[in-house]
Amino acid sequence: MILRQFLHSDPVGISYLFGCGGKAAGAVVDPVGDIQPYLQAADNTGMRIHFVIDTHVHADHLSVGRALAAAAGAEYVLSTEAGVSFPYKGVHDGDVLPLGNVSATVMHTPGHTPEHICILVTDQTRANEPWFVFTGHTLMVGDLGRTELAVSAEEGARQLFRSVSRLKELPDYVEVLPGAYAGSVCGRRLSGKPSSAIGFEKRHNQAFTIEDEAEFVRFMVAEIPPAPPEAARIRAANSGMAAAAA
Repeated sequence: MILRQFLHSDPVGISYLFGCGGKAAGAVVDPVGDIQPYLQAADNTGMRIHFVIDTHVHADHLSVGRALAAAAGAEYVLSTEAGVSFPYKGVHDGDVLPLGNVSATVMHTPGHTPEHICILVTDQTRANEPWFVFTGHTLMVGDLGRTELAVSAEEGARQLFRSVSRLKELPDYVEVLPGAYAGSVCGRRLSGKPSSAIGFEKRHNQAFTIEDEAEFVRFMVAEIPPAPPEAARIRAANSGMAAAAA
């Protein structure tokens, strides 16, 4: 298993390169900024990038997912629920992206956005059990992502409740690799630590501990962080609906 984490400060976010070193098959999750570091990291580890995955259509930064996929000769991956105007590899809940001895299973986790996905990763040379999960802006260290683009904030929170309930079913030892950390506008109580585990978040993440749906909805809509000022324009650009400089 190869795993590399990229921490970004402007905007605040986390990207990843992961995959099977033995079979030279890799993928990138939520790339931000210059594409060259991902290409260089793949080259340094002897991997070819097969997939570039965005966990959702971002509204806090301009995605470089399509540009990286084109440069690497990879497929650009989004949920089939993503309303975008360009061709891409659409994935459904339960789909598996093969990467040699590593498998990446798609979990549709709406709430932060309707099309949000998480990626559950297993290294079959180690075990048939999942090792870690890329949680994007659904589950972060210390908080959950604010709800966006639902019919209402309450409906978004209900979707998120169902999504995090699925994540709670994962074994406690599964590592949580989120898409953001402290300083991001996508959460309220985010930790500066850029990784965690399902079991630790069950114990110490206030939103993640709530078991009652009505209580969860009240909690999530009580302090919704404001969206970035350019959020609508950025999401439109990432959807292919508007020019990035518009």
